[in-house]
Amino acid sequence: MDFIRQHGSVQVDELSDHLNVTPQTIRRDLNQLYDLNLLQRVHGGAVIKDTVENLGHGARKMLMAGEKDAIAQRAAELIPDNSSLFINIGTTTERVAEHLVDHKGLLVITNNMNVASTLWPSSNLEVMIAGGSIRPNDGGIVGSSTEEFVERFKVDYAVIGCSAIDPDGELFDFDLREVRVTQAIIRRSRAVIVVTDSMKFERRAPVRIADLGDIDTLVTDAGITPKATQLCANKNVRLEIAGDETTGSAEASDGD
Repeated sequence: MDFIRQHGSVQVDELSDHLNVTPQTIRRDLNQLYDLNLLQRVHGGAVIKDTVENLGHGARKMLMAGEKDAIAQRAAELIPDNSSLFINIGTTTERVAEHLVDHKGLLVITNNMNVASTLWPSSNLEVMIAGGSIRPNDGGIVGSSTEEFVERFKVDYAVIGCSAIDPDGELFDFDLREVRVTQAIIRRSRAVIVVTDSMKFERRAPVRIADLGDIDTLVTDAGITPKATQLCANKNVRLEIAGDETTGSAEASDGD
């Protein structure tokens, strides 16, 4: 459990090597933890069971890390040079920032200290950081003053993350203060891009951000289910699957 809390998720073979026991032993132990409702089963392993609190920042960075990087790269490709954008709190949005450093003429407004520290050294970009209270666990900036700062702008794009997407297509997160800032970001953006790994369709969080119908583009990985793909089509959301050059539009599963 300590290992899984640290890493966010685990595969059977990885845990077998770490603890120097057989995969059969790991599977038996994981089954007991599933029965105790401490873990959530995923293909080949497990993740921490959903709670009213999010995983720690370090664990979230490691969870679906490869998929997040591919998602971030695809999202960055959607942002043209000489445009303005918000980037909010999240480990996937932080990866997007890493793929934006070579863009030119961007104005980036963020409430994420990690995004700001990634982008400010680039001489080709202008970075503005919102005021407010800094969360010590992840460098996110939240609060009423953060909302007020966001409301001063109208930008071309928003790149936002979320912690969960429910079967009805509503986006959720854990911190009401963070959600209020994200809602302001959505209101003050001409186009909204959500970056999220496919596991978010299996997770739950308590605070509603918005409906999929309120966004323009969802960038995710190839693990997205046909049901979730159809949900995006029903909501008229452009779906971008990272690493899949045959997709590019959302409405693709709509029968076109």
